[in-house]
Amino acid sequence: MKTSLLEICCYSVQSAIIAEQSGADRIELCAGVHEGGTTPSASCIKMTKESVSIPVHVIIRPRGADFCYSAIEFECMKLDVIHCKEIGVNGVVSGVLLSDGSIDVERTKELIDLAKPMNFTFHRAFDMVKDHFKALEQLIEMGTNRILTSGGEQTAVMGKYLLKDLIVKASGRIVIMPGSGINHENILSLKNYTGAKEFHCSAKSLVRGKMEYQNPKIAMGGEENVPEFEFYEADSEKIRKIADILKAEDL
Repeated sequence: MKTSLLEICCYSVQSAIIAEQSGADRIELCAGVHEGGTTPSASCIKMTKESVSIPVHVIIRPRGADFCYSAIEFECMKLDVIHCKEIGVNGVVSGVLLSDGSIDVERTKELIDLAKPMNFTFHRAFDMVKDHFKALEQLIEMGTNRILTSGGEQTAVMGKYLLKDLIVKASGRIVIMPGSGINHENILSLKNYTGAKEFHCSAKSLVRGKMEYQNPKIAMGGEENVPEFEFYEADSEKIRKIADILKAEDL
């Protein structure tokens, strides 16, 4: 009986296809890999939904940086949620914070209500809050389905102590899904220590683009340390290794 779920963060339609073929149970669809994930284009969302049979959750994040949004940005987020619902997306991944490091309850609740009946995951903005246990209770009260979190640390392994405490405190009222830095080498120990049932992994690798000629004088994004003739794609071997470990544990 399957008790563990593997969600793979994908930055393209092709990555979503690779992830499903390699054993993923769910897709989190994003753009903006170097910004930690932003809302993908309407065409990317539509084509991904049509190309895979596993559930697709779409990140609703209008830009990188922090999670305090202007009125215009919030209106864009609401329109993106509506678009996802109209084309039959299974869930959205979002969240809004206040400048004092607490959850913007009013705006987050508005997104949750607008998203229904889609699933709603509160993303790693949770790791930026001042009081994780207060935020946990607020999100449960709002009807959030799950929280994607690294336990307030850079990686889920580093945050495993808080992750375990959150899972115990949640007591089945909400899913706590560890994410960040999870791979085939650490997922089993993390699962055993925290008791988590759902896991979020990127399991990606850089793929060289098709350009043979590359102008070395130009960085289109203005950042020389960001690869511009390579892109990230879901790595089938990495995903299979993780999926096989979880499958073996469920036997």
